[in-house]
Formats: sequence, C-alpha cells, structure tokens
Amino acid sequence: MSTEITKTSQIRIDVHLDKESLPAQIEWDADDAEFEGKQPAKGIMLSIFDGLQQNAMRIDLWTNDMQVDEMNLFMFQTLATMADTFENATQNKEVADAMRDFAHNFGHMTEVFGPDHKH
Repeated sequence: MSTEITKTSQIRIDVHLDKESLPAQIEWDADDAEFEGKQPAKGIMLSIFDGLQQNAMRIDLWTNDMQVDEMNLFMFQTLATMADTFENATQNKEVADAMRDFAHNFGHMTEVFGPDHKH
C-alpha cells in the first residue's frame, strides 16, 4: 500500500564542536516550527528505525554545559513521553503504564520531583 506524499518538511540540527570534537553548542529549527530562526538546545536524542534492517539507530548528544539535574529532567521527560508514543502507536495501555511507572521511579531516584511528590 502506497501513501501519496503531499508535503515535505525538514528539521535541521546544527552541532558546533569544540577542538576535541565534542558538542559545544546545539541549535535546531524546523520548517513547521511555531518560531522563527534557530533555537538553542543543550541535548538531543534522535532515534531512527530502519525497517529494512529491523534496526534502531540513535544519536545522543549533549553540550558540556548541560548540568546533571538538567540531564535527569531530560531523561525523565523523554522516558515519560516514550510511553505516550508507544501507547498511541500500539494501543497497548498496559505496557505503556509499566513504562510510565518506570519513568516515575526514575524521576524519584534522580530527585526530579520535590520531596512531597506522590505518584
């Protein structure tokens, strides 16, 4: 089954490297973004699934000024939204809820939540 392509949109990521070839600055923009110009980012996680090879490929980058508490929050939010994506794609609420529980536990372990937070 073929789907007719009616539009193409690009997402651009610029990674500026330091002398050790480590990310010093990350900027991104997109054709359909609700903002103008490049936006700064401290980290990116990009996953691409190759259907022919049945293989997931990843690019994980973060700048040297990203703090540990920021990485903790970034990972928590990424894990939590992965559960939403999984549920939307598969309609498997039971597994998505297990993923959410894991993300919530991760949030507690990394102190993303305040001390009075309840699940």
